[in-house]
Formats: sequence, structure tokens, C-alpha cells
Amino acid sequence: MITSSDNERLKRVRKLRDRKWRVREGLFVTEGEDLLTAGIDAGRSPVDVLVAPGAGISGIEVEPDLLDAASALGSGTRVIAVWEIPGAGPVPGPSVYLEGVGDPGNVGTIVRTATALAGAGVVLGSGCADAYSPKAVRASMGTVFAMPPISGPVGSTPAPRLALVAHGGAGLDEAIASLGGQPTLCLGAERTGLPVEVIAACDAEATIPLRGPAESLNVAAAAAIGLQRISSLAATGVGD
Repeated sequence: MITSSDNERLKRVRKLRDRKWRVREGLFVTEGEDLLTAGIDAGRSPVDVLVAPGAGISGIEVEPDLLDAASALGSGTRVIAVWEIPGAGPVPGPSVYLEGVGDPGNVGTIVRTATALAGAGVVLGSGCADAYSPKAVRASMGTVFAMPPISGPVGSTPAPRLALVAHGGAGLDEAIASLGGQPTLCLGAERTGLPVEVIAACDAEATIPLRGPAESLNVAAAAAIGLQRISSLAATGVGD
């Protein structure tokens, strides 16, 4: 059993809270049984598994207070696992492209939504939160294992591309149909939207109409709406 905070395994877990260490080491951390199971079910093998005594999970036991101190998400953690970050593969299609989405919860939620609604991969452009931060991985509910997000510019994504913009775009269904039914969906941060150069790299623009007093949608909500329409229209053969 690990009984000292100076243990090298615990030190590594604490360091991996920091993005620079995740990049440097090529590792990330998950917390909880569900994410451990998700990784194993996706065919991944953890580098390390640290568990609380009596957790009933195979791993290296750690005193509960030390495991809590190593957690990035709060007390009560029963299992912390360390994994290798998957190497960059080909840009998947269909895809979602994100630019400037700095909230890790939004990034993780979009990864989960893209996988669930469209079997789509996520490409992260500049200014995006790390998809392998503890909060993003938790929000993804482990879909980072099944469909690992990658980093790249908008030009690396499959054409055609559809930009979601706050104002002035076509209706979603109209724009999707005009592009053949399964475009790469491009989204920016809620406050600033997509940069002009990303919009210029897209083949069409669409706007989600808002009926109430709210001025904008959360980017994860906008992604869910866009992906649902892309998936639904593709299922009906629109654009074929």
C-alpha cells in the first residue's frame, strides 16, 4: 500500500493535472470506475491503476486521504488510472471542428455528443481546452477512448464544411442539404464565435434561430443541435 505523498506514482498523477506535463509525458488521468471500464472496453491498457482500500478493483492500494489529495476532481475518489494519450491518426469523417472553445467541460461534452449522435470525431483548433484534462475526460464520459480527439487546423478537416454562426446564416437543414448531407460542423466559442479565417474556409454558414430572450446558445448545446440535424438528414438520404 502507498502510504506517502512522496511516492513517485502519486507525484506523477499530481503533475498530470497540468497540460504541459500531459504533453511532455504523453499521459493523462481518469478518475472513477466508469472511466476505467470505458478505457478497458475500448481496448486500452492503463499504465497505472491506484485504488482505495476495499474498492474491489485490481490496482495498487493507496491510503484514502492520499488518493483524495491526488484527485483533480475532489474527495471520494476510489480509483485513479493513468493512460497513454493516443497518437494522432487521420482526421476522421464526419467531423466536428472547434476553434477557441476554452472550457474543458464544453470540449468533453462535444466529444461525447459527436460520438453519440453522428459517430463523428472532433478536431481541436487553436485556443481549445485540452481534451485530456480531468474535467474534459469526465465530461466526455470516456468517449475520448472510443473516438480520440485530435488537434489540427480547419483545413485538415474533411470538406465540405459548415460554419455555425450567430447571425446571417442559412437555416440548418437548408445548409446541410446544400452540402451533401454530412459536412464537417465548425463551431467557435460562445462569446466570440468563429474567426473570419475559419468561416472563409467553410463552404456554407448556418444559424440556429433563437425564439426567446437569450442572445446565444452554449457551444455544446449548439453542437448537439447541429449534429442531430446532420445525423437525421443523413439517415433520410438528404444530399445523396
